[in-house]
Amino acid sequence: MHPSSADIDRIVSLALEEDLGTGDLTAQLIPETQQATARVICRENAILCGCAWFEACFNQIDPEVHIDWASEEGQRVAPNQLICTIRGRARSLLTAERSALNFLQTLSGVATATRTYVDAITGTRAAILDTRKTLPGLRLAQKYAVTIGGGQNQRIGLYDGILIKENHIAAAGGIRQALAVARQHENVTIQVEVESLAELQEALDAGATLILLDNFTPEAMREAARITGPRAELEASGNITLENVRTVAETGVHRISIGSLTKNVRAIDLSMRFEANP
Repeated sequence: MHPSSADIDRIVSLALEEDLGTGDLTAQLIPETQQATARVICRENAILCGCAWFEACFNQIDPEVHIDWASEEGQRVAPNQLICTIRGRARSLLTAERSALNFLQTLSGVATATRTYVDAITGTRAAILDTRKTLPGLRLAQKYAVTIGGGQNQRIGLYDGILIKENHIAAAGGIRQALAVARQHENVTIQVEVESLAELQEALDAGATLILLDNFTPEAMREAARITGPRAELEASGNITLENVRTVAETGVHRISIGSLTKNVRAIDLSMRFEANP
């Protein structure tokens, strides 16, 4: 998952529009020709992510702004580490500052959280996956950040994959009936959510090859893995935290989806400091 430059420019344009409106009144306090240098410093351990969105904010405000990156996308950064140096018109730097930092802090937060979970299950066969519980308008960006953190992406939206949940099953008349209709779509991933071992067996009997275990206990997950064997891939979801993710991974599931990676985002602490040039 890597958003195109057009996708990045579109979401950056919306961010700048909501912040800039009819113009940056405070930046007008600075002489129009005044040049400045700014440095972005990280204040905590993090995985850097969002450089393209950061650059796009400055480029859309002023294409003459120049950014020198001291740290790379996906790199582990430490407190007080220099991220980048920015040079250009002081007004341009001030106007783009907040939106640019919002993207870099938020996406770095997603990547950092993801890496923490990925590191926690090292040595198991399980992978960490995201969900559709993303911040409105930032789905592509956040899913990209998950991959930078070492995680994997689920379907992007409702249009590129099928997840048959409890209400779909009830409306269709059962798991077998829902799967039969779903299989009419070619080249689309089909996943069935189950809430008990009995429903798991029903899904397996109906030929499901990707099954979501919703809010199963670790003991039930282990039994599900035993029952399933090689017939299907199992995904664990629901009430999974950093404290219990290793236990979940060791039950034998193949995938672990965690909505909090993109829903409960804690932005990374970055500081941007300006130096007016003579």
